[in-house]
Amino acid sequence: MSTMNGKTALVTGASSGIGRAIARRFADDGARVYLTGRRADELEAAAKDMGPNAIALPCDVSQAADLDRVMDVIRSDGRRLDTVVANAGLGDGSFLSDVTEEQFDHVFGVNTKGSLLTVQKSLPLLTGSASVILLASSTIHQGADRMGVYSASKAAVRSLGRTWAAELAPRGVRVNVITPGPIATPAIERMADGLGLSIQDLHGAMAANVPLRRMGRPEEVAALAAFLAGSESSFITGAEHFVDGGQVQV
Repeated sequence: MSTMNGKTALVTGASSGIGRAIARRFADDGARVYLTGRRADELEAAAKDMGPNAIALPCDVSQAADLDRVMDVIRSDGRRLDTVVANAGLGDGSFLSDVTEEQFDHVFGVNTKGSLLTVQKSLPLLTGSASVILLASSTIHQGADRMGVYSASKAAVRSLGRTWAAELAPRGVRVNVITPGPIATPAIERMADGLGLSIQDLHGAMAANVPLRRMGRPEEVAALAAFLAGSESSFITGAEHFVDGGQVQV
């Protein structure tokens, strides 16, 4: 029997990459999964690919009204949430001298505010043993060029995870943070275009800093998310869990 049979999950930023892999893993494990993303066509295609238990709900997580509509749909379906994955995020790399207010507001609006709103709006629907999973980034432990705003937004997410774990523990709700390292996703491909590099060259450069000497796969992050969503992680909360090939550990 699949470990998530009969469970309900919400995964934001599920159109592609890590979010899509997590949503697929949950669906494969028997959960009803609500997927959100800003690109409606891509989101619908992802949900269709996952089967009838995947429901696409276009949404911008930086907008409270959008998330209210998502929660209304879940509520109207007679569902409560066993798992919430606040994955939606983006990066906009710039050196300090080039950062604009608009860039800062945009990145923090999606990555940090979006995570806060996602969890906040989910609170009335969370079951008594729900698992909340936040996505950070290994860049919060490093000082990579042009990653200052992105890294700060994700460091804030990790900090919020600690606070929420304490606040929600009396309800039996667990909150954990997954911190991926270099993962081969469409976002990395877009980064390669912006840097004028081939995908292979960028992957090679990123993998060179990983002890395992390769890029990670979205499915490897999804495997950890499945563990954190399940009962086998019932005594784990407030923690940061790395999927980085040892990048910031060794």
